[in-house]
Amino acid sequence: MNASATVRALVTQWTVAVPVIAALALVLSWGRTLSPFAVAVVALCLAGAVLAAVHHAEVIAHRVGDPYGSLILAVAVTVIEVALIVTLMVDGGPETSTLARDTVFAAVMITCNGIVGLSLMVGAVRSRVAVFNAEGTGAALATVTTLATLSLVLPTFTIGKPGPEFSPAQLGFAAVASLLLYGLFVAVQTVRHREYFLPLTQDGRPREEADPAALPGRGATTLSVVMLLVALVAVVGDAKAVSPTVESGVEAAGMPQSVVGVVIALLVLLPETLAAVRAARRERVQTSLNLALGSAMASIGLTIPVIALTSIWLDGPLHLGLGATHMVLLALTVVVGALTVVPGRATLLQGGVHLAIFAAFVFLAISP
Repeated sequence: MNASATVRALVTQWTVAVPVIAALALVLSWGRTLSPFAVAVVALCLAGAVLAAVHHAEVIAHRVGDPYGSLILAVAVTVIEVALIVTLMVDGGPETSTLARDTVFAAVMITCNGIVGLSLMVGAVRSRVAVFNAEGTGAALATVTTLATLSLVLPTFTIGKPGPEFSPAQLGFAAVASLLLYGLFVAVQTVRHREYFLPLTQDGRPREEADPAALPGRGATTLSVVMLLVALVAVVGDAKAVSPTVESGVEAAGMPQSVVGVVIALLVLLPETLAAVRAARRERVQTSLNLALGSAMASIGLTIPVIALTSIWLDGPLHLGLGATHMVLLALTVVVGALTVVPGRATLLQGGVHLAIFAAFVFLAISP
């Protein structure tokens, strides 16, 4: 089969049709009040777009190899997530002063505990012991910790402005530092020390690269890049479309509004979650950890600079500092994460501990 025939065959697949349908649902539902039936249809489109995004991300990752594939998915999702945050802040006014903080912190807890814990559990069930590279994973965890502390913890203690806010100069410093630190990590991950982020075998050796003859062709890869972007736009947009229903359900249940941020973050991060679990099932736990920690890092390192720029014309305060409960959960995540990473090997217990922290986060979001 020639290249053009291959591309035509790919276009007829569900992984191409579903993102287009999901994007169409986004266009038709944008800015409108949806009926319960319409919400159900959009939710189905959202689920299909998530599955399609995972498929296309895996095609791209197979073509470009680790760790580039996980980096592409993490950055793509985060860029669209940042656009969603900015859109909601512009539309929502002063009531959205904590939206960036709540969304970024939820992303950190979901990735560093939910995705990491689930990946370690799946990897340990598959091979009894999940093996990964301690050097690369430790560097990623250290970067996430620094970014989270600079952007989410320090605003609670600075005195330049009342409340958990940065002064304009402090916000500018945090934005520049976040962007530079994230850029430095990407350079280390993809160029200088790429070997630290490659999947390992059970005896600690790097896994062999895929056979070039089995790699997807350029046409198929280009199509997957385009459809990945379409699917991710649909995921985030459809999540926004169903968010009013989520908000009304949360309000009817008497739960705090911060739960909405958690639910939306869970929906947006579904592609990374499924991709990480599938990688762990193939005994590529390092790829799963690259996805999880890379997403947490990108969420902070890209969101804070954009929010700093948009704050110039946004009205109202910008609350970035975490409360006491969330700071305790963040500190616990960092300590447990360090103890998990240092040996370079994890069992079911480590995965269970991370999932317990994630469950505590969700429970305390519902019942603070």
